[in-house]
Amino acid sequence: MKADLEAYRKDIDAIDTELVDLIKRRLRVVAEIAAVKKAAGAPVLDAARERQLLAKVAGLAGEEFETMMRSVFSMLMDVSRSYQHRLNGLSTTLTTEITEALAATPQLFPPRAVVACQGTEGAFSQMACDKLFASPDIMYSSSFEGVFKAVTSGLCEYGVVPIENSLTGSVTQNYDLLRRYDVKIVRSVRVQVAHALLARPGTRLSQVREIISHEQALHQCAPYLDTLKGVKTTAYDNTATAAQRVAESDRADLAVIASKACAEHYGLDVLAEGIQGSEGNYTRFVCIARQLEIYPGANRTSMLMELPNKPGALYRVLVRFYALGINMVKLESRPIPSSAFDFMFYIEVDAPVYAPAFMQLMAELDTELPRFRYLGSYLEGV
Repeated sequence: MKADLEAYRKDIDAIDTELVDLIKRRLRVVAEIAAVKKAAGAPVLDAARERQLLAKVAGLAGEEFETMMRSVFSMLMDVSRSYQHRLNGLSTTLTTEITEALAATPQLFPPRAVVACQGTEGAFSQMACDKLFASPDIMYSSSFEGVFKAVTSGLCEYGVVPIENSLTGSVTQNYDLLRRYDVKIVRSVRVQVAHALLARPGTRLSQVREIISHEQALHQCAPYLDTLKGVKTTAYDNTATAAQRVAESDRADLAVIASKACAEHYGLDVLAEGIQGSEGNYTRFVCIARQLEIYPGANRTSMLMELPNKPGALYRVLVRFYALGINMVKLESRPIPSSAFDFMFYIEVDAPVYAPAFMQLMAELDTELPRFRYLGSYLEGV
């Protein structure tokens, strides 16, 4: 059996050698085609030609191998197009915009700015804002959408919103808002989230019958809440505004899950602290702006794309990341309300904005995807 296996492997090795030579021959022809297209001003993508080729190879492969052959040649055509783009030095409106932003953006992130945050004093958004800016002038909004509106209307320069939590996952509402509003991400930062149970001065834990907080905080503290009997939980817009509500209430049975900073700010007692489900509880916030700003050290890029709900649609895009050696660190899918079938994908890649492979990827996606948005390149802070 071993001898047979070794013989089969030698056959495979010989076939692979032939395949490499044939693919190299094919790519040399692709290079000639790229030159002809460039001279004629023709686009690299010829969708009709690719459909004809896939139908041809499927017929040649026969029923048993048709699906596999379609997959192999789809990837081969994607690689061929990427090679043509690289040979022709593809430049698009997007790559020009990125290049201009790199040149125009100041070397230092601004220490002072008017910044919109959701909630009120003591909110985790405020803590994120204080980590990003040395002296921010904070405008508070009652909703995340209010932050986006404040930025796009020019009412403030920047906005800070949460995008994901290490325990409860993505803040999906803000992914949807990134699609709806024309903003750019210019920075990100992580804030360690430590929750405490707060109540009016003199309140004992045994008196508490209702706990209010943001739904994410309630989820993060679920193990602790399960230990409390006869206590109901109520979702609130924001942890800090919930703390303010408790401080203004005359109820001795009402408590809130919020930061210890809220206890100090609103004069509340700490009934319990460190009640989040894990010590490694972080929320990641992004800083949004109206204009594209790319500060030195940008090592993370966010983008949106809308793809049809059909086999291979996402794969045909992701193969480009692999071909260019770009590491994708986040992929989030969201349904599009106006469409019953198509999906929006939020993607983050870990790649320096200055890398040639990155600029090539942006050019290819911008050229070949019908609905693609570059959200910005920024420094991933901690």
